Amino acid sequence: MPTKLTPSPRYPPPYGARLTCVAASVVIACSLFALTPPAATEPFNLERRVVADTSRLIGSPDPPPPYRTRRAFEKLKLTKPVYVLPEPGSNRLIVVEHDSRVLAFKDDEAVDRADTFLEVPDYETYAIAFHPHYVKNGLVFVFAHGPKSRKGPPAYNRIYRYDAQGSPRVCDQKSRRLIIEWASNGHSGGDLLFGPDGYLYLTSGDGTGGSDTDLTGQDLKSLCAGILRIDVDRPDTGKGYSIPQDNPYRHIEEARHEKYAIGLRNPWRMCLDPRSRTMWIGDVGQDCYEMIYPLQRGGNYGWSVYEGSHPFYLQRKLGPGKIVPPAVEHPHAEARCIIGGAFYQGSRIKELQDVYVYGDNVTGRIWGLRHKDTKVTWHKPLARTRLQFAGFGLDHGGDVLMVDYLGHFHRLEPTPPAAQGVKQAPWPRKLSETGLFASTAEHRPHPGLIPYSVNSPLWGDRAFKERFIALPGDKTMTFTEGGPWGFPEGTVLVKTFSLERERGNPKTLRRVETRLLTFQEGDWQGYSFRWNDAQTDADLVDAAGLDQEFVHQVPGSKQTWHFPSRSECMVCHVRFGFVLGINTPQMNRDHDYGGGRRENQLQALAKLGVLATGAKTGLPKAPEKYARLADPYDPKADLNARARSYLQANCAHCHVDEAGGNSAINLSFTTSLEKMNLFDEKPQHETFGLPEARLIAPGAPERSVLLHRVATLQRGRMPPLASSIVDDDAVALLREWIKGLKPLPAPKK
Repeated sequence: MPTKLTPSPRYPPPYGARLTCVAASVVIACSLFALTPPAATEPFNLERRVVADTSRLIGSPDPPPPYRTRRAFEKLKLTKPVYVLPEPGSNRLIVVEHDSRVLAFKDDEAVDRADTFLEVPDYETYAIAFHPHYVKNGLVFVFAHGPKSRKGPPAYNRIYRYDAQGSPRVCDQKSRRLIIEWASNGHSGGDLLFGPDGYLYLTSGDGTGGSDTDLTGQDLKSLCAGILRIDVDRPDTGKGYSIPQDNPYRHIEEARHEKYAIGLRNPWRMCLDPRSRTMWIGDVGQDCYEMIYPLQRGGNYGWSVYEGSHPFYLQRKLGPGKIVPPAVEHPHAEARCIIGGAFYQGSRIKELQDVYVYGDNVTGRIWGLRHKDTKVTWHKPLARTRLQFAGFGLDHGGDVLMVDYLGHFHRLEPTPPAAQGVKQAPWPRKLSETGLFASTAEHRPHPGLIPYSVNSPLWGDRAFKERFIALPGDKTMTFTEGGPWGFPEGTVLVKTFSLERERGNPKTLRRVETRLLTFQEGDWQGYSFRWNDAQTDADLVDAAGLDQEFVHQVPGSKQTWHFPSRSECMVCHVRFGFVLGINTPQMNRDHDYGGGRRENQLQALAKLGVLATGAKTGLPKAPEKYARLADPYDPKADLNARARSYLQANCAHCHVDEAGGNSAINLSFTTSLEKMNLFDEKPQHETFGLPEARLIAPGAPERSVLLHRVATLQRGRMPPLASSIVDDDAVALLREWIKGLKPLPAPKK
């Protein structure tokens, strides 16, 4: 069976309008032979619960990382924090919240309140910097972006200066002075700091939401897509700054002389190495890679001719300077949104002294590196988390603080020796070794596994799916009416995907993949098993994932099946409940339990005693009293319900409040049309060349970006992962729905 290395299909992750590729992917060309349908599954026993106690999925196939995270300042309540740094001359830490506020609090683990240090009305706040002589002059500089109104004029990056006065200091709102501004309607960068030379350095993104559509990446005439360097202590007449004489592009008349380096896509965070006095940048990539760079005077980091060290749009014109390769480059198999980090200066973890600790916003992974003369000499993964990093900073003792966008701070701590050296049975490398199946070859699960189905399935490239819940011992699920259900430690969720060799002929079904979602130590993790040609067993897929090409019976018909990497699994199964399909609106339906018995799943689970509501088990109300999603593919169902249910199942796990998607839309089926921020709204990112593009243009499918994204396999594809086939039925559904929509009434004043 021939094999060859190939990149996986490209899809956009939730953070930024970009695509994804998996580096270590294998394509296997294998002809599908006719498969006798699996032996009929025995009817599931709804009268007596069978204990599922045979799971061998304990621990992980991967060794534990050397560090883990723990909460810091647990009593603090914050809203969307993005930045933290110590205030000079005090014992306070300053935290920047995304929505306009800057707060101050004592650098004390017992602190339970934060006071207002500054407010920036009508603007998003990204970062703050103290003047090198702040203790004497009280000058504070803030990176703001706005105005917030998405329907107003173009947005700008603005650097403001404030005077902080009093004891403890508070910024005087009336002292605000604009230092510099530039238009930015997408990737904005977002950091600022004073260098060892006393000049203020600013990060700037390419200003768009897509593939550098304004071509600012290599354009010296724009302040976008690079690092700016200005002198705020000796401003020119009538301005808030002057330009240092040794800035690298001053000799080019048409250039913006504020530029210090070019070719960055979205440099979100930048920090100073206090030992070497060099600056380091985390640059958010697009299609396939995430980058870490040391800052060089006049450096050209390649965007958008290159993405990191790889060609992107080679036909675009390069600006001046030799292309600077990344010091570290992460493929999207392991990272999706590298934001940068901080150099550890604390004494608590001596082995991390002077290590650059950085992380990824989407996967929650943390790495560390050491360097000499900007050359990396040591680079290792440090921790795996489920945190949504927005920034890394230091406390007054030099300990690294990780800022979780969902409202918390975290620190690193060594993984306990007991966890490092725990002895356990080898983690299953074959599906038959998991203990979940009575007969793997027959795909007959252990009798304790509970079968289930959903009202609105996630699109799976025409695959047929079989789903099971394995609850440990006599444990129960926690039922909620509107939110995600809770699950006990040791739960395993099982989903097997099968494809038809000949469409419409179930006798040609072939099992392709079984995915397991495990819950251990309060954390979910996904694993994939690939079925062998003989259909007798399935092998554990490596952490990087792989692709397999299937040739169907119809000549020339084939499809690529994507086995997601472990980090990809947790791109969707994260933050908003983690488990996507097991909730009341999805489960409120009849299920065929075999033997001619169909019953509402909620009632069946309640009778079985596996649903807990408070101190008792059972179902508080009759199923008809609960919401249920519609089947998007049922033409007899209500059109609006079908469309909203499709968006709920395929999109809402990212595109709801605090779920990780970076757009402002809310696609939850419970959200009113008026509050979805979807209709007649201008795209924050790309328009894809659509005329008068809107996210959804009521009555005009041809102008609707959402429909375009669902209908394409190219740049901007949604849903973003594990799909290589367009869901034509869903495209037709959404087109019909949009065509029949009427413009929403203007909001009441």
